[in-house]
Amino acid sequence: MNTRGRAEQGLRLIPFRGLRYVPERVGSLAAVTSPPYDVVVRPDGLLHLESADPHNIVRLILPQADTAAARHEQAATTLNHWLAEGILAPDSEPALYVYEQRNGDILQRGIVGALALSAPADGIVLPHEDVMAHVVEDRADLMRTTAAHLEPLLLTYRSDDEATGATQVIERTIHRPPLLATTTEDGYSHRLWAVTDPADRTEIGSDLARHQALIADGHHRWATYLRLQQEHTAPGPWDFGLVLLVDTARYPLRVRSIHRLLHGLPVADALAALTGLFRIRAVEGPLPRALDALAGAAAEGNAFLLAGDGRFHLVDRPDDALLARTVPTDRPAAWRRLDATVLHTTLLDHVWHIPDDPAHIAYIHDTAAAVEQAERHNSTAVLMHPVREEVVRDLARQGVTMPRKSTSFGPKPATGLVLRSLTLG
Repeated sequence: MNTRGRAEQGLRLIPFRGLRYVPERVGSLAAVTSPPYDVVVRPDGLLHLESADPHNIVRLILPQADTAAARHEQAATTLNHWLAEGILAPDSEPALYVYEQRNGDILQRGIVGALALSAPADGIVLPHEDVMAHVVEDRADLMRTTAAHLEPLLLTYRSDDEATGATQVIERTIHRPPLLATTTEDGYSHRLWAVTDPADRTEIGSDLARHQALIADGHHRWATYLRLQQEHTAPGPWDFGLVLLVDTARYPLRVRSIHRLLHGLPVADALAALTGLFRIRAVEGPLPRALDALAGAAAEGNAFLLAGDGRFHLVDRPDDALLARTVPTDRPAAWRRLDATVLHTTLLDHVWHIPDDPAHIAYIHDTAAAVEQAERHNSTAVLMHPVREEVVRDLARQGVTMPRKSTSFGPKPATGLVLRSLTLG
């Protein structure tokens, strides 16, 4: 089914035959799941997941080999072997899927399906972050070679009424026995149901057609979907991408920061370069206490927490003349005030002179892991304070993208619970 040139507006989600692990063929469903590929802390987290179960999904999303081509071929070979051996199997009929995550008072429910792709100019799916070309290239080659969508993007929309059609279907569905239920080591329980009734799917479709979505997690994969769609001129499965859609009016997401690890830059050198340009103060640990100090400073303006030498250094109150000289003026004021904007345009580009590439910068979601790796390698961790969701959404609606890896919405869907084969539709 071709989405190119379609006149209707709004989200369009279609069912697909999900690829899922066969429980009897793996140690446990929890042991074969993984966080999204860009959240896995490498190398420690990767090795932990690989050792959890020989069929852990990380062997598909982050295959290990000497070259990129070899990695992607290895992933395709592994996927084909698992299908042939019955480790993974397709569901018997196409479905949309209701997906639930729960941890204490955190509850998130949404719908997994294949979303019709749309260009940014259509205003149906709103990105809010820039992407890195080399990551898109890597993900595109992996998707091309495996002919599969291995993990869903996280997209959000906001309904006007909690009793919308999609919500009503979700609330009815969760009272049925799930297809699967498991609890991962992070404490989250996961449940998945298939929605196969045509009336339920029509109700969901009518509701979603009235909405636009914000990309909460998965900008590089969305850019990859669009790139691969352009490569396939004939209508078909490449016109759709695997997503999880969550109504944040009903299930609000949390917004966290993504931190930077600056390879080869000791903390002492980073601080020396900032002298006279920012206010620098030592703050007391442990980490949660230092993050509280960061939150207090961030409420008043741009602020960062530097770590890596066994201590914490709060950096705030940038020199106005420095910002005027380094931050572009062709964007809205809200964008110019972002910590991520100041970090990239002022600190990385003009003060520290650090190229934004993997040889010099790693992006790490886990705060403690960022600090630990900085201390281990005599590098600098730049810890960030989260951006408010309304700022993200407002900029996205203006068509303004934030610096890459500015936000981390969650909870993120576990990878490995349902996959989409592009050969099955």
